This record gives sequence, C-alpha cells and structure tokens, in this order.
Amino acid sequence: MSIIYVFDLAGTFVFAISGILTATRNRLDWFGGLVIALVTAVGGGTLRDMMIGSTPVGWMQDGNYLIVILAGSLVAYFFRGAVRRLRRTMFLFDSIGIGLFTILGLTKTLEAGLSIPVAVLMGVVSAVFGGVVRDTLCNTVPLIFRKEIYATACLAGGTLYVSLTYFGVVENVAIVSTVVFIILLRIFAVRFHWSLPALDGSRATADDVVS
Repeated sequence: MSIIYVFDLAGTFVFAISGILTATRNRLDWFGGLVIALVTAVGGGTLRDMMIGSTPVGWMQDGNYLIVILAGSLVAYFFRGAVRRLRRTMFLFDSIGIGLFTILGLTKTLEAGLSIPVAVLMGVVSAVFGGVVRDTLCNTVPLIFRKEIYATACLAGGTLYVSLTYFGVVENVAIVSTVVFIILLRIFAVRFHWSLPALDGSRATADDVVS
C-alpha cells in the first residue's frame, strides 16, 4: 500500500467528517448529511479525474472510498459532542484535508504525463472543490471565494513539493513536508489574520475567519 493511497483515504475520511459537521450545523437529515459528506470527500478528486481524462473516476473503482466516507460520517455523528468541543474543528479538518488532497491531485496529474504547472493547479482543484460544492449546497459562500488564505495555501504547498523533488529530496519526505507546510500555513494565517485583499481593497477581519 503506497503512501499516496494512504493519504488519499485519510483525506477522504477527514473531508467526510467536515461534510457531516457542516450538514449537522445546517440541520440536514441523514440523507442530506451523507450527500454532503460524499461531495465534500470526492468532489474535488472527481473533477480532477474528469479534467485529466482518468475515468471512471477513482472512487468508483475502489469500494474502500465509500467505506471510508461512511466511517467518517459515523464518527462525526456519534462523537459529535466531543468533536464540537474541539476548538475550530471545521477549520482543523479542512486544513488536514486540503493538505492531503493537494499532494494527491498533484502527483496523480504528474503520473498522467501532464506538465508541472497543470499538476500544481490540479492539486488545488483536488483540495478545494469538494469544499466548494459542500458550501454551495449548504447555501454558504465557499472559502475559496473569500479573502481568507485557502486555495493560496494549496498553491504554495504544491510549489514547495515540486521544488523539493526537483532538488532531489526523497519523495516521502517531500510529501510529508508539503502536507505539514499547508496545514501550518493555514493555522498561522488564521492565528495572525493573514489574508488576501478583497476586490474593494479591504482586508479580512476576525469575522471573516472560520470559527
């Protein structure tokens, strides 16, 4: 079992949890919650696979993904009391998820023989578009369209991975380093209120940050 596959399943698990937590906060029923968990977990990867011509898409060829999504949903539901007590839970699971999926999308695109810039962009797509679908279905402005550093962290992480492998860093070390970098960048961005300027020139306030 490769580290990429492990990361893929881990990312699917944490994004399923993120989806269920969002569904719970929006008072959806079980069916609605499972739909949100599914699109959050595999939405970005599905779009990526379709764009690079890798069909049927990955989760349709491996039943482990649906099992992991169901497991993440059950964990988030039955332990929701404990999960809710964790500070910035939604933010934490999103940060872990985008770190894992950035690497997955990037490496899968490179394996498909596409260029490095395209691979970095597909890493971003893999990481953020499941969340875009989730937030859209829950009638929330997706994080990628806000001033908060989100997709930018994935872009920076993908660039770091490419740079590390170019200079001969062992692949597993490059992967772990990139995932940790993305997670830490997100944490520091929220902690110190780093943000991109809005189109009107304003900066993010504390209310713009995920709670």
